[in-house]
Amino acid sequence: MFLRLVSDSFARRPRHKLLTGAALALGMAVATAALSVSLDVGDRLASEFRSLGANLLVTPQGDSLPLDIGGVDYRPVNAGAYLPESDLPKLKTIFWRNNIVGFAPTMEVPVEAWTNRSLTLSTPAISARATLIGTWVDHSVSLTDGRTVRTGVAKTNSWWHVDGQWFTEDADECVIGDSFAKRSGSTIGATLNINSSGLNLRLHVTGILSSGGPEDNAIVTPLSIAQKIAGRPGQYRKLYVSALTKPEDDFGRRDPNTMNATDLERWSCSPYISSIAYSIKQVLPGADVRVIRRVAEGEGLILKRVRALLWFVTFISLLAAALAIGASSAASVIHRRTEIGLMKALGAASATIGFLLIAEQLLLALVGGAVGYVLGIILARLVGQKVFGAAPQPSLLLLLVVVGLAALVTLLGSFIPLRRATRYEPAPILRGE
Repeated sequence: MFLRLVSDSFARRPRHKLLTGAALALGMAVATAALSVSLDVGDRLASEFRSLGANLLVTPQGDSLPLDIGGVDYRPVNAGAYLPESDLPKLKTIFWRNNIVGFAPTMEVPVEAWTNRSLTLSTPAISARATLIGTWVDHSVSLTDGRTVRTGVAKTNSWWHVDGQWFTEDADECVIGDSFAKRSGSTIGATLNINSSGLNLRLHVTGILSSGGPEDNAIVTPLSIAQKIAGRPGQYRKLYVSALTKPEDDFGRRDPNTMNATDLERWSCSPYISSIAYSIKQVLPGADVRVIRRVAEGEGLILKRVRALLWFVTFISLLAAALAIGASSAASVIHRRTEIGLMKALGAASATIGFLLIAEQLLLALVGGAVGYVLGIILARLVGQKVFGAAPQPSLLLLLVVVGLAALVTLLGSFIPLRRATRYEPAPILRGE
């Protein structure tokens, strides 16, 4: 009997129910889209942020201070400490190995460089001091489990643009920064003469590099060439690591040396930039791992603001849905005032009437929430595809959350009108007062 009363009441005034359900569905659609994107935005933005460059810098603990003047390191070629290249596969053995997108070892050496002015004129141009940077571009690294990964500046510095092409790792080739090319008169296809500590090399220029950084005034070569000039085969001085992370909170910024075993395990199992740095330091003996704060903190700030915006949109959509439900419920109670008075006159208790009205609203919330979820997933896919290049996937858990929110919003919005309905006195209503 109760179900029949609910279904009959729900079927009456279909236009009113349709408008109320539409308002609820639209509110739930916006909330679903915002929640879907918010839950997915962390991974998407973390991947996008990797185009900002490496967020970790590894250097030898005993390295000497650089003598940098005008972007050129004037330390002797063999000064400072170095790290073994053979330890780099260990980066893929740490707990967060899948979060390490790429890494690129580098070695910088000061050189004298010049190029011939033309093919017919053998007199060299005025030599210029420059920094020669040896690194990997798209290097294959063999791991201890037999797998191989490809890494280098193509992954850690994806915004670097080369007119022409990158050098081949096993050839005497190089790319030069666009500022150095203008200063030295070098062009693609030219032969660049290199002199450092009595060692002379001739490198074929394969491309012009534009990075927006000090590399624009440098010569970039395979790491093996810089190792040859420095007399340090199989070693490097700096390692740039690009890792997927989550923004650090107060707990993430704590010193692991002051933590107890439980907190240290929790901290180590969270992809904070500092915990990944700590893991890297454990597998690279003699290395100092530092966070590049301007990158890591910038990522965290952007991510927090995007998530705050999405949660604000969710709150506003739920508030708008609650107001619409409240106005609709008030109009429905006024319209059914006589019906409620008659039910009370026939012996229905206030609790029974309230339960009947709540059941009607919950049925409306179920339908409106389900329709809103479907519309919200469509909207989320459109937003995700346009903004992040990948659409979030539907989730059964999110469906349950949205339906639950729809029920909560409906109950909150209709609380005051339903409370007023249960307090109606039948006698004044039946007298027409």
